[in-house]
Amino acid sequence: MARASIKVIKALRNTIKNLKSGAPYQWGHMGTCNCGNLAQEVTRFSKSEIHAFAMQRHGDWNEQLNDYCPSSGLSVDLMIGELVGAGFTLEDLMHLERLSDPQVLKAISPAKRGQLHKNNREDVVLYLETWVGILEETWANNQQKVIQAESAKINCPAILA
Repeated sequence: MARASIKVIKALRNTIKNLKSGAPYQWGHMGTCNCGNLAQEVTRFSKSEIHAFAMQRHGDWNEQLNDYCPSSGLSVDLMIGELVGAGFTLEDLMHLERLSDPQVLKAISPAKRGQLHKNNREDVVLYLETWVGILEETWANNQQKVIQAESAKINCPAILA
């Protein structure tokens, strides 16, 4: 799963906000699908640019991610490289496109979990909100561990309590 970092959390939160505010959404369009909307936020490329990059090679996002080669020089690979550099894994992106990450799905109510559709804006928003919630909790726990470790170094029992 993506690194629980402020950069990743912010990108997901902004993507959610954009989708809720009516950003163009079309699952069959490489620039406005699930990954396309996140890519717009992270890379700042337009939906048209993302789509044009993706057309340099065959296939949907999953095929593009399977064929990813950081040294190819293709614009689509440079764009995917930016997503990876921001803290997302190729698996995260594959799961996002299909709404399929087991950890995210486990956190969604059983009644809704089996009803998610990869090409439904509301389902994408629910998936993203659940995913970012997991990452925010992980980030907060990590911050608490850092504080405890630093407090232990300076032997400050008041902070450890």
